[in-house]
Amino acid sequence: MEGDFMAQLLSDNDIRARLSADDAVDWMREAVLLHHFGGLTAPVRVSAEFGDARLVMTAGHVPGRWYGYRTYDTLPVAGGEQVVVVHDDHTGDVLAVAVGNELGPRRTGALGGVAAQCLASADGPVTVALVGTGKQAWTQLWALNAATDIDEVRVFSRTASARDAFAVRARSELSVAATAVADAHTAIRGARIVVLATNSSSPVIDCDWLTENVLVTTLGPKQLGRAEFPPELITGATQIVTDSLAQLRAYDPPAVATNVAGTGVIEPGDIVAGATVPRTTGRRVFLSVGLAGTEVYLLGKLATQPSP
Repeated sequence: MEGDFMAQLLSDNDIRARLSADDAVDWMREAVLLHHFGGLTAPVRVSAEFGDARLVMTAGHVPGRWYGYRTYDTLPVAGGEQVVVVHDDHTGDVLAVAVGNELGPRRTGALGGVAAQCLASADGPVTVALVGTGKQAWTQLWALNAATDIDEVRVFSRTASARDAFAVRARSELSVAATAVADAHTAIRGARIVVLATNSSSPVIDCDWLTENVLVTTLGPKQLGRAEFPPELITGATQIVTDSLAQLRAYDPPAVATNVAGTGVIEPGDIVAGATVPRTTGRRVFLSVGLAGTEVYLLGKLATQPSP
């Protein structure tokens, strides 16, 4: 056990105050490396069906350290808070409970940061394009700002006020040169990192817009017949990475990359461990699907840090 701690109840405000992007990316890098070597057990998500909605659970176990779970729902409710619980693996005591909607997206953003560390070109500052301006887009940029050297950010979403507000926030909180643009093509043209963070079931980009050397992260729908990107994004890729091959294989309907999943698709832990050489040229694609257990790992790390 890393220390004697009373169970902590963490709100979204606590997560925002206590979790830095640098720590989140470092800890997710640790987590994917542990997963690669079998030190993080991360089964695919399971759910209880409620008619047209579901209660979903993910779980994780780091032997000798922590185990726990996250729950969230797809019910048509306004708030929909998630719950993450981490237990001490020696005693079974609850170390911490996080209630809200910050921990999960920041975990996802940090995994995107790890992917960028593995796959982004290291030949100077990069231009980042964001298609989408929701929480997932924000936490991707939050982590990318810690993981990479950003020269410029171009932001597009369908609502002008949303993309304008996002750019203002990025300049204010992250001190990056962010500009709202009027269309996705303008955002993507020449960008070295492209982040798709929409809920669109049809493509929001054309692959012809992408520069030759680019990393594309996709967070939204990625199933056959229901994807925010065209199939050519996958078929034209020089390297495809996902944070969880098991989760990718479990998609129903199947993921767009199902024909290469398990062979042509690798995990970031393969690169971090040195088992696979990363590509830093051509089109690299990161399929963000959610490595189960990483929320538990992130909360475990946060809960066992010295008090601020």
